[in-house]
Amino acid sequence: MARTYNDIYIETRRALRDANIEGYALEAKLIVAQAAGKTTAQLLRDLHLYVPDELYESAREMTRRRLTGEPVAYVTGGWEFCGVPLVITPDVLIPRGDTELMADEAVRLFSGRTGTPRILDLCAGSGCIGCALAVRMPGAKVTLVDISPAALAVAGQNVAKNNLGTRVSCLSADATAKPPMYLGRFDLIVCNAPYIPTAELSTLDASVRKYEPYKALDGGVDGLDVIRPVIALWSSILRPGGTMMLEICEGQYPAVKALLEQAGFDSVRAVQDLGGTDRVVAARYTRNA
Repeated sequence: MARTYNDIYIETRRALRDANIEGYALEAKLIVAQAAGKTTAQLLRDLHLYVPDELYESAREMTRRRLTGEPVAYVTGGWEFCGVPLVITPDVLIPRGDTELMADEAVRLFSGRTGTPRILDLCAGSGCIGCALAVRMPGAKVTLVDISPAALAVAGQNVAKNNLGTRVSCLSADATAKPPMYLGRFDLIVCNAPYIPTAELSTLDASVRKYEPYKALDGGVDGLDVIRPVIALWSSILRPGGTMMLEICEGQYPAVKALLEQAGFDSVRAVQDLGGTDRVVAARYTRNA
């Protein structure tokens, strides 16, 4: 049976809609575009074209995976963060819209400045924050750091995918230990560490609990097991007046603010997400000043 891209898209969209998947139209585009090896824009351009049977079967298989609850980013192997295309695998968290707040704040921080800022993306995972900053700030030099070899491999793919190799490097290090001195000093450290309290992990959506990497989520009893050493140890490689930005969850701001102030930071402030939750904490380091 001859089918067009539009036929496959409509069938996929219907299957996702009938399963009560909220973003069924967008996800259908992503699945069919991935099966076709196209961008969503190219897919829309070619909707009237006929496709081979193997492409149809590929789209059906991806749809079956999505219907079992597997996140569409893992099904398709790709996602966008701040408009930057990324490779995404089950070895890394799927970037969230809330995390884009951190990238936006960092861009604002350096707006109008001259020079070549050095930025460290700690607990980088897919490298989404660091890669987005490198794309949006062409003068920046960015270092992506993670303890997971598998995550660093994904981050390296994203550096290559966005042609950032001359300005972005990937290094292995433990965020809960002292930073390697060879890293030098940075103007900005951004960190999306595991911050969900262990007891709250069971309340997360099933697609998160079942598919996303546990170690990238679990922040210990109060969610601050990684954030504490990040503040205490990694501030030492900030330049005088440098900034640290941390992603947090609801209710953690007072404790994180106190930790930052104890470590020699001032001008501590919280940035709220669209739901009014304190999501990003930014602070200036003055102990080296």
